[in-house]
Amino acid sequence: MGDSAVSGAARTSEARGSLAHLGGCTCGGCPHGAREGHRLAVAAFRSLRDEFAAGRGLPAGVAHSAFASRQWVSEELTQSAGLVADRGRAEGDAWLAGLWPRTVGAVWGSVVVLLLVQALTAIGAGWSSARTGGLLAAAVVGAALTAAAWFHRGRGGVLAPVIGEDNRLSTSRAVAAAWVLFVAYAVLVLAGRLAAASDHRERDALIAGLDLARGAGVVTVLAVVCAIAVLVRRVVGLRVLGQRLQKVRADRPRAADLLTDDSGRGTFADIQYVVIGAVALVFAAVRLARRPDQLPDLPWGLAVVVLVSAATYVAGKYAEGGRPVVLSVVRSREAGDLDGPIRTGDDIEIRGAGFVPPGAQGADRLARMVVRIGTVDVRVPLVPVTGGFSNPRDAVLTVPVPVDVEPGRVEVRVVTAAGVETHGYAIDVTD
Repeated sequence: MGDSAVSGAARTSEARGSLAHLGGCTCGGCPHGAREGHRLAVAAFRSLRDEFAAGRGLPAGVAHSAFASRQWVSEELTQSAGLVADRGRAEGDAWLAGLWPRTVGAVWGSVVVLLLVQALTAIGAGWSSARTGGLLAAAVVGAALTAAAWFHRGRGGVLAPVIGEDNRLSTSRAVAAAWVLFVAYAVLVLAGRLAAASDHRERDALIAGLDLARGAGVVTVLAVVCAIAVLVRRVVGLRVLGQRLQKVRADRPRAADLLTDDSGRGTFADIQYVVIGAVALVFAAVRLARRPDQLPDLPWGLAVVVLVSAATYVAGKYAEGGRPVVLSVVRSREAGDLDGPIRTGDDIEIRGAGFVPPGAQGADRLARMVVRIGTVDVRVPLVPVTGGFSNPRDAVLTVPVPVDVEPGRVEVRVVTAAGVETHGYAIDVTD
């Protein structure tokens, strides 16, 4: 073995050792905190991937064979990516566990902001029972959210109800939760004023403020957004079970989840639903501030706009995703190779769509992809290039046909990282 091969193997071993060191070392030499450990693990993995992409770090025993070197590199990257994924999950759990104090701080910070706004607007106009009722209602809502955050302190505190099963923030749940909190706050404001009212005419006016005729718009919007939150969960669950939608669990929720799909790209349906819902909510809050003696009378025109936005969002949920499909399978031909049929030991190129689900671009999830050739399961090899991988890709996969595949007509199926299997595509394998 040459000096370059020895030094390359040593660097590879060192990189793997550093990743393993970050996976759960208790010797005291590791940086404190799961976040720093994950960051260093990612950096070490990228360095290892780019080194392999440049053709360095290969042992002399496999360097003579393109097939053997590809398989060896893929195995090394798969092991390293698994360690990075473990660090990512640990960071996600630690982030969620440490999130609840910040959510409680945000809740009570909002109460303080409301107090300051009430105090500033009271200059000249004087303090009123409506301002007192608003502060008391905010304190009650804040106390309820604080209790909920404590009971869900391991799952993100206040954010726990709006985190979906895929560990991402749910747009439909977040919009519904915002409207639920607002309506609960508005009712508590009226309840506080009603408890402090001494005149029977004022009490009658406050009770009349809860009439459906005055708050029909808000009640309609509340009913629709809550129904959509339940409907979307059902739709997504059924589509996943029916293998019409591929879902990959995220390491941790992010604020961008409200406006993006699972791969992090902005989606029109989510963005317009959040924006229009937020605009309508701000309008309703202003109406409550101007008329704190009744439920906000959301105009029907604005309510219908919210309903149209909600319908667009649901339609977008029905339209997204799709089952992966194999369109064709051909023999992979290197420059200078002769044309011929598919034989055992050859590489085949599988062309199709949907092989890499949104959110599954990480190496640990790419390494979970399998191609089933007849009765033999073949792991899709990871082929590194600088900054990423050339195989597998969303529309093209390249795998070898193992010698265990019996000659004859066999079916090729792709199993994605989300566990969804394509329909079979028949090919002929010769001796």
